[in-house]
Parts: sequence; C-alpha cells; structure tokens
Amino acid sequence: MSVYLIGDLTRNTGLSRHTINYYINIGLIEETARSQNNYRFFDDKVMERLNKIIDLRTKDIPIKRIKEILERDGG
Repeated sequence: MSVYLIGDLTRNTGLSRHTINYYINIGLIEETARSQNNYRFFDDKVMERLNKIIDLRTKDIPIKRIKEILERDGG
C-alpha cells in the first residue's frame, strides 16, 4: 500500500490543493492518518476515490450527486 501526502495527490490527479481540501471538507474523501507535525496522509483507496470523482466530474455529474453515488457504492 502506498502512502501519499496532499502534494502527491495533486501531482497524481492534476487536482489543485484547494480542490482536494474542498473534497475533504465536504466529506468526499478522508485523510488516512495524520502525523505528529500535522501532515495528512492518504492511502491508495483515497487515490482510487479521487480518480472516480474525476471520472464522474468529466461526465458533468454534480458534486452532490457524486457524493450520493459514492455513499451508495460504499466507496
């Protein structure tokens, strides 16, 4: 299993740090862990989820609907 920092997520997905933080704030993704110096860590499941979100957004599906889809599908 890989571990990612938010910078890794931005490089691997092309999403901005602001967008990833927004997705965290609205509950679309969650950090996997947090270090003692407050760095957030993310795992492969988060990366997969972000790629799914990106795919759904390219199909012009609204964020609210994406959240429903992800909740329904369990991830």
